[in-house]
Amino acid sequence: MLKAFICYGTSIFPKLNGIFSFAIWNDKTHELFLVRDHFGIKPLYYTVFDNTIVFSSEIKALFEYPGITPKIDRQGILELFGLGPCHTPGITPFKNIEELKPASFLLFNSSGVHTYEYWKLKSIPHTDSFGTTCEKVQTLLDDAIGRQLVSDVPLCCMLSGGLDSSIIVAYASNFYQKNGLGKLDTYSVDYVDNDKNFVKSDFQPNSDNYYIDIMRKCFDTNHHNVVIDTPELASYLEDAMIARDYPGMADVDSSMLLFCKHIKEGATVALSGECSDEIFAGYPWFFREDALNSGTFPWSIAINERQNLLNAEIAKKIDLKEYIDFRYNESLSNVEILDCDSKDTAEKRKISYLTTRWFMQTLLDRSDRMSMYNGLELRVPFCDYRLVEYLWNIPWEIKALNGREKGLLRYVTRNLLPSEIVDRKKSPYPKTHNPTYLKAVKNMLTKIMQNPNAPINLLLNRNYILEILDTNGSAFSRPWFGQLMTGPQLMAYLCQVNMWLEKYKPEIIL
Repeated sequence: MLKAFICYGTSIFPKLNGIFSFAIWNDKTHELFLVRDHFGIKPLYYTVFDNTIVFSSEIKALFEYPGITPKIDRQGILELFGLGPCHTPGITPFKNIEELKPASFLLFNSSGVHTYEYWKLKSIPHTDSFGTTCEKVQTLLDDAIGRQLVSDVPLCCMLSGGLDSSIIVAYASNFYQKNGLGKLDTYSVDYVDNDKNFVKSDFQPNSDNYYIDIMRKCFDTNHHNVVIDTPELASYLEDAMIARDYPGMADVDSSMLLFCKHIKEGATVALSGECSDEIFAGYPWFFREDALNSGTFPWSIAINERQNLLNAEIAKKIDLKEYIDFRYNESLSNVEILDCDSKDTAEKRKISYLTTRWFMQTLLDRSDRMSMYNGLELRVPFCDYRLVEYLWNIPWEIKALNGREKGLLRYVTRNLLPSEIVDRKKSPYPKTHNPTYLKAVKNMLTKIMQNPNAPINLLLNRNYILEILDTNGSAFSRPWFGQLMTGPQLMAYLCQVNMWLEKYKPEIIL
């Protein structure tokens, strides 16, 4: 890396392919370079304090530097409760603590901080035939996954039985057999009594176990089923918050943290199917008119409910909708629409950009923080920038082949996987349906609210939280975030907010 930088300088950054954030000090010019990968898979935070730049892969480390203390101002509250657990690229909830944006590098010298973008998605006409398009996608997938299978430490794959993780497992298993590496280890996550309590919905039409078993048998993997119980799922909410350094996706985070903890007992590197939905159009909001016409981020439409959740005094000074609208329109202004784009392609470019820039970043943050908290390296082959670049310009009619989510991906992998897997409707990361989890987080939040001096009261509407408790979460009528953060997940998020305020003790400046 150093030799490449010495030879090519900053022009080497766009050519790097992988997950990285690093710093290079040039002793001759007295300049510091900080750089982060194309999609911000690896974290990098910094602040300038007393003419000194302090940087780290974790926010908490910055607070160890003398004089740097946690503060939250108006923008921090807008980010946390207007957009959270998403965040504006480059911004953190903490005042003066910044994040180096994805696909960017920073130069620090005697004249201060200078940041530069080294890569971005470019809109160009797609001229390849359907057959050539399929061949190129297959080639890019093959190379992207193959690159990530190189490891000198024990490697495994996460397997949910969904299309994305199954593709990774199929490629990896074939690679292992071809190279005489023995059986591939695969891991899945489930929850105690989920088979008894599973509730079918539009977002989660079926459970994973049936499909996992198909893949396990078809590719003869050494499969491990990690089963998480309610008490540990709730008790690890604080660890998950600490891993992120602020409230996140509640038990969606804590379950991933526990899942990675179990995987680490047998492997050091894991491959995940994360990011396929963002680049191949797998989410419901790519197809639902109500989401496409919402005029806001389609995974976070509970704007009025979020505003009502703020403490009355703070709500007088803060308009969440105004801030959300600003960030939404600011982001859309970066989308380049081509004259040759069909109406559908132009519309879907916008939602694809928002999904890649915002939603994908949130899930990548989650994956990296929860895995590295356990010393597990999580790799995401679908996040290869060459694959993302190519897919960005494929017309919607091809990407959503046969009118299906991930239609093109299903088509190019139809000979790789069992038909049940190829045809399976998208199902999100599994959550617990065990009613004891609702009881556990409700008890946690009730204990917090029994203390009128609990720090959560400084930020949020105490009466509304009590109403949420009384109705088992139904008083907050829409998901807090994404598809599944309702009821118990919302209560768990509120618990994380209080844990964060107690642990980090940020000074609130309005």
